Amino acid sequence: MRVAGIDAGTNSIRLLIADVAGPAAPSKKALSDVVRRMEISRLGQGVDRTGKLAPDALERTLHFVAEYAQQCQEYGVESIRFAATSATRDAANREEFTAAVRHALGVDPQVLSGEEEARTTFAGAISIHRDCPDPMLAVDLGGGSTELVLGTADGEILSSFSMDVGSVRMRERHLLTDPPTAAQIAAARADIQAELARARQVVDFSQARTLVGLAGTVTSVTAKFLGLTSYDPAAIDGTFLTFDQIDTVCDWYLSVPAAERAKLGFMHPGRVDVIGAGALVWQELCRAIASETAESAAPILGSITSEHDILDGLALWAAAEPNPPRWQ
Repeated sequence: MRVAGIDAGTNSIRLLIADVAGPAAPSKKALSDVVRRMEISRLGQGVDRTGKLAPDALERTLHFVAEYAQQCQEYGVESIRFAATSATRDAANREEFTAAVRHALGVDPQVLSGEEEARTTFAGAISIHRDCPDPMLAVDLGGGSTELVLGTADGEILSSFSMDVGSVRMRERHLLTDPPTAAQIAAARADIQAELARARQVVDFSQARTLVGLAGTVTSVTAKFLGLTSYDPAAIDGTFLTFDQIDTVCDWYLSVPAAERAKLGFMHPGRVDVIGAGALVWQELCRAIASETAESAAPILGSITSEHDILDGLALWAAAEPNPPRWQ
C-alpha cells in the first residue's frame, strides 16, 4: 500500500510518501521511503504573541500543501494522514487553515492534541529504533512544543507530556538579539525549567534507559558534531552523542551570530534564526535527564539521534486506518 504522512509543524512542513509492506512481503522496515521532503514555512510565526495564524504564514504553508497534494497524486498515494500540531492547535483561526487543507487534499486534517502528537511521534520512533533498552524516552523538539514520551519497544506508552516550549516559541519570546544576551538566555532557561518541572510531575525521567532525540534541532546538533558539510540523513540517523558533546555543540549555537550559523552547509536557511533557541531547549532537557538518571542502576549517558519521528508515525497511521484522498 502506498501512503503519505504530512506534518504541518510550527517551523516546518514535511511530506513522507512510503510503501508499506503487506503480510506477503515481510520486511524489517515497516516503511520504504518513496519521497521524503521538508520545507520551512514558519506556520507558527507570531502565534505565541497573537494567538492567530498570520496571513503570510498561511500563504507560505498552503503553497507547499498544494505541491504535496500534486506529488501525492502523481505517485498514486492511496491514503493520507495530515497532522497539524502546536501552532495550529494554539490558533483561534485554525479552521481557515484546516478548510484549505481539506480542499487541497480531500481529507480532514487532524489537529493533534499534545498527547496525540506524542503517541504518533513514538510510533514513528520505534518503527526503526526497536532494539534499544526499555523504557525509551523519546523527545520530539519542535518549533512550538516539545513532546516527551516514555514507552516500550512494543508500543506501550507509559507516560507522555507536551511542553509549551520549542525553537520558534523561545526565539520569539526571549532570544531577541543576535547573538542573544546572557539575560535573554537566562529568561529562556527559566521558562524551559518551569515546563520541565511540570513535565516531571507526569513523566518519570528516572525510569528511562534510553534517550532518543527527534526533529530538526536535534539533527542539527548532531550534524554540527559530525562536521557535516551537507545534510546527510544516513550519517545522522542512529548517531549517539554523550551529554557533554551535546552541551558543547548547544553552547556553540547559542554563542555565535546568525552569519556563522548560516555558513554551515547542512543548515536550512529557515532554521538559522531559531536553532540557538532550539539548542537551549535540548541542552536543558539533556541536563535534566542526566541528573534524574544519574543515581539509577543504568544511568543515561547521552542521546541517540533519530530521523524517524511523527512523519513515520503518520504514514503508519495512514496504512492502519486508510484515509483516501479526493482523487481516489
